[in-house]
Amino acid sequence: MPRTIAIYGKGGIGKSFTTTNMTATFASMGKRVLQLGCDPKHDSTTTLFGGLSLPTVTEVFGEKTMKNEKVQIEDIVFKKSFPDISGEIFGIELGGPEVGRGCGGRGIISGFDVLEKLGLFKWDLDVILMDFLGDVVCGGFATPLARSLCEEVILVVSNDRQSIFAANNICIANNHFKTVGGQTRLLGLIVNRDDGSGIAERYAQAAGINIIMKLPYNSAARDKADSFDLAIRIPEIKAQYDDLCTKIWNREIPYCEARGLNYDEFMGLFGEVDSRKPEPAHLADLRLAKNLDLDGNELLKEKLEKEAFIANGFQKPIQITLPNEQNALGDKVAIGSNADSLPEQDEFVKKDPGSSPTKPLMAAKRYGEVRKAEKPTPKRTMTDHERLLNCISKLPRIERELITLSEIKKKSVSEIAIEKQLEAAEIEAHLSSARAHLKELFFQEE
Repeated sequence: MPRTIAIYGKGGIGKSFTTTNMTATFASMGKRVLQLGCDPKHDSTTTLFGGLSLPTVTEVFGEKTMKNEKVQIEDIVFKKSFPDISGEIFGIELGGPEVGRGCGGRGIISGFDVLEKLGLFKWDLDVILMDFLGDVVCGGFATPLARSLCEEVILVVSNDRQSIFAANNICIANNHFKTVGGQTRLLGLIVNRDDGSGIAERYAQAAGINIIMKLPYNSAARDKADSFDLAIRIPEIKAQYDDLCTKIWNREIPYCEARGLNYDEFMGLFGEVDSRKPEPAHLADLRLAKNLDLDGNELLKEKLEKEAFIANGFQKPIQITLPNEQNALGDKVAIGSNADSLPEQDEFVKKDPGSSPTKPLMAAKRYGEVRKAEKPTPKRTMTDHERLLNCISKLPRIERELITLSEIKKKSVSEIAIEKQLEAAEIEAHLSSARAHLKELFFQEE
């Protein structure tokens, strides 16, 4: 198995710069390295490939699917060689939707699903470096932590509050996933563009995190990056990256048991925290005639009904009722949409084209006589599991997907929330509705 390391950092803090130079350094050590860009901007590997923008998994998958073609490894994995670097370098960009046209986190999840089906972790590689955006709380960007797809995490910061705040959030997220079985461990902080102020060091000490490298601001390194060249061509920067990557490869850096800081603790590092409550705005301030109270349960109910309406092709969901209910004519009320569940009325009665007309009968009675005349077809008795799957297949799409993840694949609500990009409360509500429908359907099939 390759060493898998995720590099997280606030946008613009230098995580792609860090990842690219680590990739080149590991390759200089003779390793086979894959750099995996996990940001919708898909610019992680741009410097590595001399300014070329790689086709992304997202766009290739979409184009191939439209043409009914299969995705090949050579469609999304690309290689790069340097005359002075002995190891082999590969690059992938997961990509994501265009701005305002979709969820970047879902793109990350879908991209990893594609790569895993193509055997990502079985490829003959020594190191996989994942370049992740770290200042987005969307669950998709926590995929390597939630699913333990990376062995280790490195956080890139500078001596500013925003980048350290983002790093602290990733630290807290990783601690959460460790409590539910996550295996990813924190290596520490890289302080990029270090100005010597010691702010990142003060945070690291308070949170219990290693500082594994401090890289001072270097205008020559910035020029290298801007011209799509490697910063490790500068001797003093190469020396630091050589030292870092050697220690990582030899496992000389101990893992951190960092606790992460809560909001007040974190803000306290930068000055005194105001503990007063904020002043609320009143109706008069907003010039409202009356208070518009919002019922959260009603809002959630409306949302679930809207999703069910969309999932059923913009039609009202089938109303599932108990089988012994009857309408005013004494006919059974439909439960499903198959022929056997339709009301016993004239338009649904099977007629023999060659039969002579007879005295009209009540619809239900005539239907019953026709059914008696038919030779019953013996049916194989389904197992309870088969009946359950059959009932699940009749549920609305969102309920069907969630109940499958919960009851068949045995995933927790938190795991489902990450995979489906839904709030836990929404998932619980959908599952509750699905279980009620399943109970009625299962009873009907007995």
